[in-house]
Amino acid sequence: MKIIFHEDYNDSTYVSDTAAAAGRMEAIMDVLSRESGYPVIKPVAAGVDDLLRAHTREHVDTIRQDDKLFHMALLAAGGAISATEIAYSGEPAFACIRPPGHHASRNSHWGFCYFNNMGIALLKLMSKDEIKGAFVLDFDAHKGDGNIDVLSEHPEIRILNPFSTDRQAYIEEIEKTLKEIKGIDIIGVSAGFDSYEKDLGKKLKRFDFYLMGRLLKKASKRLCDGRRFAVLEGGYYQADLGKNVLAFCQGFDD
Repeated sequence: MKIIFHEDYNDSTYVSDTAAAAGRMEAIMDVLSRESGYPVIKPVAAGVDDLLRAHTREHVDTIRQDDKLFHMALLAAGGAISATEIAYSGEPAFACIRPPGHHASRNSHWGFCYFNNMGIALLKLMSKDEIKGAFVLDFDAHKGDGNIDVLSEHPEIRILNPFSTDRQAYIEEIEKTLKEIKGIDIIGVSAGFDSYEKDLGKKLKRFDFYLMGRLLKKASKRLCDGRRFAVLEGGYYQADLGKNVLAFCQGFDD
């Protein structure tokens, strides 16, 4: 298991929003560094050609107008790409990145997201003919409308945003879907920890993040030679954020 992280993700001045809150990334990396022992890989920024597989040039040029935001958004997309490359080689990876991406559509953005990190990463693998199909689980508290928009032209990529309001039914919905999946080459996760019981979603307990990680690990070994990766989306309750991410990674790891 590898963690993708760049020290620039600690910069909370690139924009003023909840995802850019000071201390948010430190809350995760402090726990992962102290308790996980996972090696940390430093990503490089995505290229504009990578962005244009998922976004219009007009949208890219809009974000480019803000130099600091553009740098951070390119670096986040690059972190997601690094995670897919590691996953494709057969080792699980978690991209601890910001800004998040699952609300960024082809020609618009909202919800603290600027480029669609998940879409950019998967479409790059597809452009190299390394994958033909994928499954994406988005367990953020908010529906990943950007993931759906960017990947809508690729029916071979299936996306699940669980809708069950009860935590047990939520896990069962994921488990049922994973049993039905066929013909995929990789599993990607839009990991939004704001679905936590003390965060915005007010639903899942820490152990549920571990369970989801474990279910995804088992499914990846059955379906796609263990290829699996996750990218950070939401998660704002800093007191428990690092421990929740660690719980997921422990389930997701070999």
